[in-house]
Amino acid sequence: MATMRDVAARAGVSAKTVSRVFNNDPHVLPETRSQVEQIMKELNYVPNVLATTFRSGKASAIGVAVPDIVDPFFAAIARAVDRVARDRGVATLLTNLGDDPDRERDIIESLLSRRLAGLIVAPIGTDHSWLKRWTDSTPMVFVDRAPGGLSADTFTDNDEAGAYLATRHLIEHGHRRIAYVAGSPHLSTETNRLTGYRRALTEAGIEPDGQLVAADVNDRAATEAAMTRLLGLADRPTAIFSSNARSSMLVVHALPANELAVVGFGDFPMADMLHPALTVIDQDPDQLGRFAASRVFERADHPKRRLRRTTVLDVTLTERESCKIAAR
Repeated sequence: MATMRDVAARAGVSAKTVSRVFNNDPHVLPETRSQVEQIMKELNYVPNVLATTFRSGKASAIGVAVPDIVDPFFAAIARAVDRVARDRGVATLLTNLGDDPDRERDIIESLLSRRLAGLIVAPIGTDHSWLKRWTDSTPMVFVDRAPGGLSADTFTDNDEAGAYLATRHLIEHGHRRIAYVAGSPHLSTETNRLTGYRRALTEAGIEPDGQLVAADVNDRAATEAAMTRLLGLADRPTAIFSSNARSSMLVVHALPANELAVVGFGDFPMADMLHPALTVIDQDPDQLGRFAASRVFERADHPKRRLRRTTVLDVTLTERESCKIAAR
């Protein structure tokens, strides 16, 4: 991997000048800046931020990039990361990825350009091969969703098993027309949960029906449209499996009271206070955040370790009242 000295030698400038260019120092002449930036691109140069941090003696920061910082699930992950980081004397930089995969790279690389002790990402895209050039300099861990095209430490929940458990639970309550309501269908979490849903139906001798699958339920308008379509089917569903907490919150808002039985993947604040209280597949985002942060610091302490590990955490069913609405 190219170093700052390599860039300086090729550009015919000092290492200090390279550092000034990278840090956007306004006192660098435009022609010098242009030349150094071109050499950086040619050599695929990224800074060794850990070495820089340790030499400076300044407290570094750990980056956290999640789809939605106000989502209770991702907020809990971020809080857990921050607690671990503070115990190490490290700050936490939190950024919002949103739901547009095309913007993911720019947002994450902007975060990586800072002095980071490590990075934790809950990705929204499907190709992360472009991050390979950063992995030697920045410990990187993925949570909730696995990266695409990149070998990295990953902590996820057992999405397929959780969806299977939720769907089977509704079947055991007598339901055979069970709708599947999802967010972004390209995410690994959604594809794995859809697989679990279909497996439970098939094992029960129920043919999966594509009409009962509603994807991209990410806002109120989409949710209301999905509910109108599902409830308008000639052979309408009697139950809903909602594949994530955000969709669940939208569904219970749009669904007429006691109309359909509901089980959601992921708990959220006050889910137990709804009428009826929501039955959920319970995750542990605090555990995900703690494990991810601990792995980042483990990588920082032992940078020569190359083996990347994927850890899948168990989920459980928390039964409340919403699953007990009888099939009609």
